[in-house]
Amino acid sequence: MSGWRETLDTVMRERGRALYGYAYVLTGSREEAEDLLQDALVRTFRTGRALRSVEAAQSYVKRAIATAFIDGGRRAAARPRTVASAPDELRAAGMRMVAHDHGARVDEALDLHDALLTLSPRERACIVLRHLEDLPVAEVAHVLDLAPGTVKRYLHDGVAKLREVLPDVDLEDTETVAIHARNGGAR
Repeated sequence: MSGWRETLDTVMRERGRALYGYAYVLTGSREEAEDLLQDALVRTFRTGRALRSVEAAQSYVKRAIATAFIDGGRRAAARPRTVASAPDELRAAGMRMVAHDHGARVDEALDLHDALLTLSPRERACIVLRHLEDLPVAEVAHVLDLAPGTVKRYLHDGVAKLREVLPDVDLEDTETVAIHARNGGAR
């Protein structure tokens, strides 16, 4: 088996679920997540380039997922679209899989996911990478090929929009808060 095929096989075996989960959080749809992941894999491995490690390949695939998602958001912005909430069967499945004392956390997670779907593609990608993937702002900027200040702006705006829908959301970003405090809260 060639080097790139071995890497692809290893990435999908060891990191495929996490990559799919990342795509799902961005899209909110199983089918769209599968398509997005497939497109990202094709973009990453179509040239047959040998990536040095599984980590490098995963990083390329993640960046391709984010780029394709944002590009798709730009194209979709011209078309009217309604945002659907999480399907009832997903909520029901989530409730069956956890004990009753965890039900509130499942509901909170589903509410957060629904709220994320109301954000613009760039805001959503920044929020997911910074708060759910726990990447520093500089790494989010690198993954999305944006300036760190632009990422901070998307984070600030995205969190503000999320707080309109979910006032108790806890997505405090100390990096962004420190910048706004130094600037006197100016944008």
